[in-house]
Amino acid sequence: MAVDRDHVLRSAAALLTRKSTATMDEVARAAGISRATLHRQFAGRDALVRALEALGIEECEAALDAARLDDGTAQEAVRRLVGELEQAAGLLAFLYTENQLFEGEGQHEGWARLEARMAALFRRGQESGEFRIDLTPAWLTEALYGLMASASWAVSEGRIAAKDFHHMIVELLLGGALRREEP
Repeated sequence: MAVDRDHVLRSAAALLTRKSTATMDEVARAAGISRATLHRQFAGRDALVRALEALGIEECEAALDAARLDDGTAQEAVRRLVGELEQAAGLLAFLYTENQLFEGEGQHEGWARLEARMAALFRRGQESGEFRIDLTPAWLTEALYGLMASASWAVSEGRIAAKDFHHMIVELLLGGALRREEP
């Protein structure tokens, strides 16, 4: 029987999002396969995390494409982006806590592509006068990642309703990013 790699990765992401210290045995159980089968797919936890990273980057790039970042106002694009990223939020929440993914020379070039595209969106909003200029595009990108991760954890723990995910992120991010008229 062939192992559905996508199913294994999504099962691992769902478990590791809730329990980042889960063992490979627990990951295998969550995916409904044996530890030996998991080990044939991924030589160890690092290989599994790297595969999850690649999946996360792929999903984020697809979300960025679907959000049509250059259409309409920057605020509208941010709203679309949050909506498109919502499905991948759990995976992003897990990856956001995996420090080894962001350290050293082994950093996946996909993160730089994602950050450049998001920063360009926030920069466009600044240049059009929509967003505050005292918050850097890099910081607004990090804030978006952080809000996505926090909201995903809160939904998974039942502290907020899944239907409120989009509204809460967009309103807090844009509420803090919008340029206000000087009194």
